[in-house]
Amino acid sequence: MSRWIQEGDNVDITNERKKGTFDTERMSAWIHGGPEVLKRRREILSFVKSIDDFKDPVPTEFMSREERILNNARKVVAMTDNTDQIDGSDFFGEGMYYQALTMGRDLHAMSLHYVMFIPTLQGQTDDEQLDEWLTKAISRAVVGTYAQTELGHGTNLSKLETTATYDSATEEFVLNSPTITAAKWWPGGLGKSSNYAVVVAQLYTKGECKGPHPFIVQLRDDETHMPLKGIRLGDIGPKLGINGNDNGFLLFDKVRIPRRALLMRYAKVKPDGTYVAPAHSKLGYGTMVFVRSIMIKDQSTQLAAAATIATRYASVRRQGEISPGKGEVQIIDYQTQQFRVFPQMARAFAFMAAATEIRDLYMTVTEQLTHGNTELLAELHVLSSGLKSIVSWDTAQGIEQCRLACGGHGYSQASGFPEIYGYAVGGCTYEGENLVMLLQVARFLMRAAEGVRKGTAKLADIGAYIGKTGSKTSRLTTHHHYTDADLVADLEHAARKQVFRAYDRLKKAQQHLSPEDAWNSVSVELAKASRWHVRVYLVKNFLNKVALAPQDLKFVLTDVARLYAYDIITSSIGAFLEDGYMSSNQMNEVKEGIYECLAKIRPNAVALVDSWDYDDKELKSVLGRRDGNVYPALLEWAQNSQLNRSDVLPSHTKYLGPMMKDARSKL
Repeated sequence: MSRWIQEGDNVDITNERKKGTFDTERMSAWIHGGPEVLKRRREILSFVKSIDDFKDPVPTEFMSREERILNNARKVVAMTDNTDQIDGSDFFGEGMYYQALTMGRDLHAMSLHYVMFIPTLQGQTDDEQLDEWLTKAISRAVVGTYAQTELGHGTNLSKLETTATYDSATEEFVLNSPTITAAKWWPGGLGKSSNYAVVVAQLYTKGECKGPHPFIVQLRDDETHMPLKGIRLGDIGPKLGINGNDNGFLLFDKVRIPRRALLMRYAKVKPDGTYVAPAHSKLGYGTMVFVRSIMIKDQSTQLAAAATIATRYASVRRQGEISPGKGEVQIIDYQTQQFRVFPQMARAFAFMAAATEIRDLYMTVTEQLTHGNTELLAELHVLSSGLKSIVSWDTAQGIEQCRLACGGHGYSQASGFPEIYGYAVGGCTYEGENLVMLLQVARFLMRAAEGVRKGTAKLADIGAYIGKTGSKTSRLTTHHHYTDADLVADLEHAARKQVFRAYDRLKKAQQHLSPEDAWNSVSVELAKASRWHVRVYLVKNFLNKVALAPQDLKFVLTDVARLYAYDIITSSIGAFLEDGYMSSNQMNEVKEGIYECLAKIRPNAVALVDSWDYDDKELKSVLGRRDGNVYPALLEWAQNSQLNRSDVLPSHTKYLGPMMKDARSKL
């Protein structure tokens, strides 16, 4: 019997689990990297469930903002008190899972301390600075954040306004916020929690601006926690999501810091003010690439959670009759419901596969950088930028589709969707606004296209398709005989055509416009090229991963991978029909492939989402609960409402009651 089936479960969801045609436990092991990794996940879950300090006194949906911040601070101290329960070197795996179980879909006072402050210290300090600061940060003697984004500038780092002007007479930098728009704005934990920050500021020395550089800066007194002289900071107020975190603002009024506050692994300023530039201009990108890398996994996890909730709820929700007189059916039996939810499931699988690859590439590049090798840095930057953009956008749209698939109950915070969406959609903006990221990818693509046209291209695997000639028409006959190679070739055709369409338009625009204006005039086409480029990678990577899966899992994973690829094709019909590359009959075959995939996934749907191995503690959804007993749980959840503490509210006593009494007296 499946470990997911227990006595007292909803009958419909139990029957769904019995329909599964593969071993859920083996699929879970495949998804998470093997039986030992899965075993460790279960051990971490068991530990977290056993600790009272990790439990919320009431569902967080019913807490005020102050209560959430206090509750999160309590839990993060308990969480970091017990890091011996996880492998601290495995942040992508055990670290992220441990945090998700303890903190839920909310950030906390130390989120950026671990995700950006410590990695920046590890990646950008020299040996002496590392010795001075890393132990303090890891031991939690200081709590840090990362202050880069400003009120007036986010993605455009070159125009940040905070200044750090070197004074050689005292060997100090003077930090200053010359305008209101220079205020640091958004850093997590900055408002009330952090006492240190890595601050990114324009470095001035000997009268010259050397561009943005990172500095470590003390913000608050170690004993009183009061802001230091010349420093003004606070909380920026409620957001769409993650309100258990005190995102903050920060302004400097001529604050002096030591010369050695500049992080000096790559760039340096000597005591006399002489600037020593880094050997490679992109060496300082490590922290941001690291964050984008973990974002891809985090985003895929949120979409998978949404798909789990929608699939399980669709299995227990009965509504309407397909055949009159035969009783109401599970809404998962409606093809329209499958068409709305199953592609989101497929996307989540594809994004998880990409997350694994980008993690491995990041680790390789990090190791190479320690030896001064920057060979793969550009590829990692392009890939992480593109994936961050596509994955976060598709995740946000997919979560909303899953919410809509759950009808009215999906609108309740009990569903988990408002929190999931509020948490995930921020990923479309932070660590690089999505369109800006796509245009960065486009610069790589335009260089590649120019190299192909000039016959000088040396393309990495991810861009090799740009240099291919390709077939003039699709080799598709029927979807049953549509090979992986032919499917990828069709996607590469669409991507290659868009790359050269953008390239040709750019070259034409450059004949009568400045390079900057020409780029802007073609930016929509450039962004389209980047989207195609990333989606080709996602499909190829997913198909390659499925091809290596165990035989007893491959058949169902193939259905999921095909659905992902077919959905991309049918969402961009014009790209394949123009120039006669595909016929309408061939496109109809792809559509038939979608309908067949939906039908084949249907009996395995609940087993597939169970394979992601979400415990109710991590999922945090009444609609998606494991046992399927949704309706009693909804009623129980509602009892936590503050409004239910009294049968008669002051709103009635003070306003509504007198109104009704007065109206009755006049009848």
